[in-house]
Amino acid sequence: MKRLLALAAFSTILCAHRTTMFPPVRGTREMVGAANNFEVEAGFRILTQGGNAVDAGVATILAASVTEQARFGIGGEIPILIKMSGKPAIAISGVGVAPGRATIEFYRSRKPEPWEDADHMPPIPSQGILATTIPGVFDGIILALSEFGTMSFEQVSAPAIEYSEGFPIGEEFAAFIHNTQKILELWPTSRSFFLPGGAAPNRGDIFREPALGKTFRELVQAEKKARGKRAAKLKAVRDLFYQGSLAKRMAAFSESNGGLISYDDLKKFHAETDQPRSTSYRGYQILKPGFWTQGPVMLEMLNMLESYDLRAMGHNSPEYLHTVVEAAKLAFADRDRYYGDPKFSQIPEQTLLSKDYGAERRKLIDPQHASMESRPGSIGEPGHMPTTSASAHGSVQDTTCVNVVDRKGNVFSATPSGAWLPSVIAGDTGIPFGSRLQTLLLTPGHPNQLQPGKRPRVTLSPTIVLKDGQPFLALSTPGGDNQDQALLQVLLNIIDFGMSPQEAVEAPRFQTEHFYASFAFHEFVPGKLNLENRIPKSTADKLSAMGHRVSLTGEWSNSSAPTVIQISNGTLQGGADPRRSRFIFGR
Repeated sequence: MKRLLALAAFSTILCAHRTTMFPPVRGTREMVGAANNFEVEAGFRILTQGGNAVDAGVATILAASVTEQARFGIGGEIPILIKMSGKPAIAISGVGVAPGRATIEFYRSRKPEPWEDADHMPPIPSQGILATTIPGVFDGIILALSEFGTMSFEQVSAPAIEYSEGFPIGEEFAAFIHNTQKILELWPTSRSFFLPGGAAPNRGDIFREPALGKTFRELVQAEKKARGKRAAKLKAVRDLFYQGSLAKRMAAFSESNGGLISYDDLKKFHAETDQPRSTSYRGYQILKPGFWTQGPVMLEMLNMLESYDLRAMGHNSPEYLHTVVEAAKLAFADRDRYYGDPKFSQIPEQTLLSKDYGAERRKLIDPQHASMESRPGSIGEPGHMPTTSASAHGSVQDTTCVNVVDRKGNVFSATPSGAWLPSVIAGDTGIPFGSRLQTLLLTPGHPNQLQPGKRPRVTLSPTIVLKDGQPFLALSTPGGDNQDQALLQVLLNIIDFGMSPQEAVEAPRFQTEHFYASFAFHEFVPGKLNLENRIPKSTADKLSAMGHRVSLTGEWSNSSAPTVIQISNGTLQGGADPRRSRFIFGR
């Protein structure tokens, strides 16, 4: 009898915790979360060599630019959040700008690209050399390394250089090369880079990137030759990329192949620091990058949701999902209408992030009926949104994510993105050009309207959460427009429902498409709501009855894939989403 009671008690304990697909990762000293084992190894190698979270974060990003080019390349863009122990958090904008020759007139009169339908093409191409902004990520990581790191570029680039000499290519990278082969073959430099010998690699094949490895070694040599202290040496690395021979070769390739990037564009560009935007939620402080990203969308959603007893509604109940989805629709409507590069437009930041505004917006949530319109707040003059015919979501290849916590409590969270496949390789540099220019609009007067020198409003959205002024969470994800929806659900899973990070990332998620898409055609799909089919059909039916246009998708079909690090009570807990085989390790 005693044995039966003991077994019953043990069974009760087991049932109180969810079984996860990926085993929980815990530690007390340091942790790295990213997309694959190569990236995590690169960051962890730097930590074990004495580097801090920023050194490790930069090394992880460089490794990703080699091993994850399906989703991200070194010619792309990045926002970074950094919270050094005992110091205020800082944001870094490594987001490239529109070239000087990128004008509305140019794109309105452009001819179709070889892959485009002349009768139905987006305002700005979704890929190719005319979709390219100035590469921003490299200056962003050098700025982070210089201001907050401790190591040399030679040290943090060593893993990436090693992997460029050959690594077994993963399923996703290999599949993307196969799937985009016809477009890659349009550009000889891309063909030779991704299709060595004329054939796409298969998963597990040793894949080499000698041109990119050579470029990284040139950057290391610039550091070695430079005189002065560490900051001067890192500046020499940066200047080679944006003012030296690399810049000249990138610009020459662009101009000789019909691109818009000039040497002067590269020379003028600089990454910059910024103050994170924030709000409070149930005693936590949520930090996001500014309105040049979609990050404040999460802050707006939290301001609307804080007054609801979400836990009492029940996790993923119809009432819960309806409430969160409707708040997301309202926040995304504000993003679509008001967000853009603050250096070019007056963004009503204080209003959008105020608790009073959140309370007013909350009144628009009908507890029984789904909204079908885009309803931005009435702030200033009414604005116009792009009007285009519908096109399929999900065409963009998007992003990756990096989160690091070191033994001193320093925190690094980033979403490296851009220069994904199919990318144009800039001559012999091995540097892939990005395609972020497509997220700018040709709509007159819009805050995100195309202008030379302007940052496109990016979907990229790293997150740091503080409790009593101390780091509690670092989380980020790929997923395009879906990023802040997914991160919100993970955050609520942890704060409101008490899940561990691994439980939180694995829990079934929704994805609304009720917004103007950030990419290509910028289409609006009213009421569309995707539910992973681990959410019961009875719940989907109730949401349909409320007016949501519900689609039950695959069990693990959500397009985002976060990694999360939680810091509490002297313990680090990691979460890695199995949806895209995210990877995390700590000790």
